[in-house]
Amino acid sequence: MKLSSANINVMVKACRKAAKTLIRDFGEIEKLQVSLKGPGDFVTNSDKKVEKILIDELQKSRPDYSILSEETGFINNNDEFKWIIDPIDGTANFLHGIPHFGISVGLEHKKEIICGIIYDPIKDEMFLAEKGNGAFLNNHRMRVSARNKLKDCMIFTGGPKQSAKDKGLSLEEYKKFSLILNTPIRKMGSASLDMAYVAAGRCDGFVQRGLKYWDIAAGIVLIKESGGYVTDFKGNGNYVKDETIIATNSKINEEIIGVLNK
Repeated sequence: MKLSSANINVMVKACRKAAKTLIRDFGEIEKLQVSLKGPGDFVTNSDKKVEKILIDELQKSRPDYSILSEETGFINNNDEFKWIIDPIDGTANFLHGIPHFGISVGLEHKKEIICGIIYDPIKDEMFLAEKGNGAFLNNHRMRVSARNKLKDCMIFTGGPKQSAKDKGLSLEEYKKFSLILNTPIRKMGSASLDMAYVAAGRCDGFVQRGLKYWDIAAGIVLIKESGGYVTDFKGNGNYVKDETIIATNSKINEEIIGVLNK
């Protein structure tokens, strides 16, 4: 079985077209690492190029839909439907030639994410989900893990940015997991892929502060359609507004909330 609705097909086409530019640019990164100027400007340009391709393709098929994108911001059209775009999630990895980053596109309908795609162009892994129709990795059905004890689980996080206003809180929360529970924690560098990995059962939970809507939009429907659970740090549904998110296999959500609030 695979997802093949009209909206999904539009998203897949846009991501595959944008990925060609991204893969080509990634191939140039290694050469730029030894240059005096460095690859920073190059990555910014790649980000903008990928975003432009995504927006052009999505608008070509759905000209009336609004768009929220990390680089361009808000393009206001139809209030009922809105694309949420992150052209390169994991830019630091991309910058350093680490092949772990993704393109993330979510589709919101009446304030709810109904479709999502997270595409890892280097590994050619496409994570797809549509409300009511399940979640898939390269056309194979995805399910979250079945582990039900936090001590047996692996948790992903992004950790705080250097400039984060709540950096201290994030570090304290990290210490709670690593010192109190001795739970394995991984910082992979791409929030969208972290959520996709939870949906695919590769890890059991993802916890992070300070994320924007475009970082998590596609992942929300992936998690839910694979049998997982998404809340804020208090166990409520205010993860977008509060910019705190817990995405799990549902079995360890309450235990994570307990650790965070100790």
